[in-house]
Amino acid sequence: MIGLLHGADGATPAVGGEAGGPRLGLSLFLDEEGGYTTVAVAVALLVSISLVFAAASAEWVMARSYEVQPVADAAAMAGSNSVAAYVTIARVLDACVLSLGLLGVTVFGAGLVLSCIPMAEAFGGTVCDAGKKVLDARRDFAKSAAEGLERMEKVLPAIVVANSAACVAENARVQGLPYIGCAVPFPTESQSNFSSLASELSSDEMERDAEELRDLAQQVDEAKAKADDARLRGWMADCGNSPYCLEERAATLAGLSYEKNPHYPSAEGWGFGVPLLRARAYYAVRLAKESPMNASVDELTNSAVRAIFYDYALAQVRGGTYVEHDDGSVDIDLPSLPHNTEETKACSLYTDDNWPCSLEDAGTVLHASLECPAVTGASAGKASLQDLDSGVVAKCETCRMDLSAMGSVAAASTSTSNGFEHYWRDIVEASKDYEDARNRQAEAERDLKEKADDAHGSFKRALDQLSVVRPRICPPGAWGCVSVVARTESTTIPTELTASFLSSGELPAGAAVSASALAPDESTAENNVLASFFDGVTSQGTGSVLGGAIDGICELWGRLLVGYGSRYESVSSSVTSFLDNVDGIFGGTVGAWLRGKLKETIADCGFEPVDMRLMKPVLVGWSRVLDQSGYDAAAKVRQMVEALPADASSYDLATTLGIWAADSLGYGEITIAELTIPGTKISIPLTIRLDDLLETS
Repeated sequence: MIGLLHGADGATPAVGGEAGGPRLGLSLFLDEEGGYTTVAVAVALLVSISLVFAAASAEWVMARSYEVQPVADAAAMAGSNSVAAYVTIARVLDACVLSLGLLGVTVFGAGLVLSCIPMAEAFGGTVCDAGKKVLDARRDFAKSAAEGLERMEKVLPAIVVANSAACVAENARVQGLPYIGCAVPFPTESQSNFSSLASELSSDEMERDAEELRDLAQQVDEAKAKADDARLRGWMADCGNSPYCLEERAATLAGLSYEKNPHYPSAEGWGFGVPLLRARAYYAVRLAKESPMNASVDELTNSAVRAIFYDYALAQVRGGTYVEHDDGSVDIDLPSLPHNTEETKACSLYTDDNWPCSLEDAGTVLHASLECPAVTGASAGKASLQDLDSGVVAKCETCRMDLSAMGSVAAASTSTSNGFEHYWRDIVEASKDYEDARNRQAEAERDLKEKADDAHGSFKRALDQLSVVRPRICPPGAWGCVSVVARTESTTIPTELTASFLSSGELPAGAAVSASALAPDESTAENNVLASFFDGVTSQGTGSVLGGAIDGICELWGRLLVGYGSRYESVSSSVTSFLDNVDGIFGGTVGAWLRGKLKETIADCGFEPVDMRLMKPVLVGWSRVLDQSGYDAAAKVRQMVEALPADASSYDLATTLGIWAADSLGYGEITIAELTIPGTKISIPLTIRLDDLLETS
């Protein structure tokens, strides 16, 4: 009764613990000497072990209770991964549509430039046709891309659900806990706008301008060819013929120095002003040096006729003009000299009073010169050949000066290949053809410049169509994905080690909420997504077709496409470089002017690269996502948690949470768009593998 087998030396127990009184059972744990008994040690060990296993059970419960949150985080990230993959697809397709539009307009611009160039207008038509084919391909591709992206956005919520639910199921398998849940994309329905992709980019206006440019360029070409031919004929008569030409005759007959009688080795740099100056110097010298070569009457008459002719010719060429205007037109007036009797009668040589007269027995007689032996009477002034023919004066039978004598001088020099006037006549005829052709060329060039200005306007309007707002890409999940994961039933705490010390416990049901949104991944700033896309497309034959019309088209598309996402190379620099490489354009031409205007327009449009960094999911506050979606965050989460059914599939979860999902997405490929190779009926399908999207988590 007092805890000692034999008592305390037979002493009577004390009440209240007084000396000699009872010990109230403490002697079971303490011996007579105050030490711990075996029972006390055993009880202490039992309590300690119980506390240790109780703490372990509490730690297991707390750990398992928390692990639902990382599962919810992973589910949210898995859902956003699917959205990130879709955003990359949409951006690549948008870049392809924009770059094809820029390519087509640029190639068309090169065709417009070439259409302005005489002798290259036919090639300009070929290049314009290539540009039209690119724009047609762009139209078809944009339409299919818009339709494909819309289809993708309809199934994207199901993909988000499938990926996130698969993530939850895998965590449940690994941890051995009954997790169920998935992620819900917000917005739940597409907010994207692809109308700009499907908008028509018409080339009709540029086509009409290009056709008119080619017609005008052909007129310029034809007029220039005639002008060049006339100038060549004039140069040949002046400097190029052998053994005789105007230059050679002037040197031989008048002894002109090189300064007054220059030589031009080719028609380049030569103009009709050269023979005009040469003729002025020639007739001035011939007139000054003219004298009879002998004392015969016939030579006296011929010398007098030559002097009158040289004086007349000098006056005519001094009145001649050759003027080149800034607009390319010319004013040429090279006088025609008479070369027969009829032409002599039609000019002032016939009507001017050039011939001396004397009073003879027969009346007033006209002479070639007063040195004529028949002059016996007094001087009677001067008369004209017209006076002679009309009978006002009489003909001298000694010198026989008359219209025939006057005409024979010019006729002899003009009709023979060794006469100065022979080549002068060829030059005059060529100058008339040159003036007519050159002025028609200048007029056609003015019209061409005006039409080139119209073509620049149509080019700018085409670029303006490309400069509209880009597609608004806001698919389901663009604002974020909110995941709800729950343990749908309680779980018994493992009792293998604690059953002897503790009664069995349970981990109660629980739930966690998480959210993720997309953010640009800085490490992918120099990603090669667009370059890989371009390589994949061109490897199927696109490059050879695009490169058939003009060198560099396929290369330009690659630069435009890859430059869409490059921070270091603007789109305008690629277009400018391409236009600079168009051959056959010379400074001062309409083509050069138009090319400069097109380059300025491209630079002013400001087609700068866009952000093509890949998107990655990051955890965010779920209230932020729900607030942006217009929900009361707390109420919506409570609704989502309460809506989670037990033993449901991910598709049941999606339906319960208000998300459309197919019964089964399955695996395989979806054609997102089709790229038609310009100029052919070949179409390259751009496909998306569903298994890739479903495994992005």
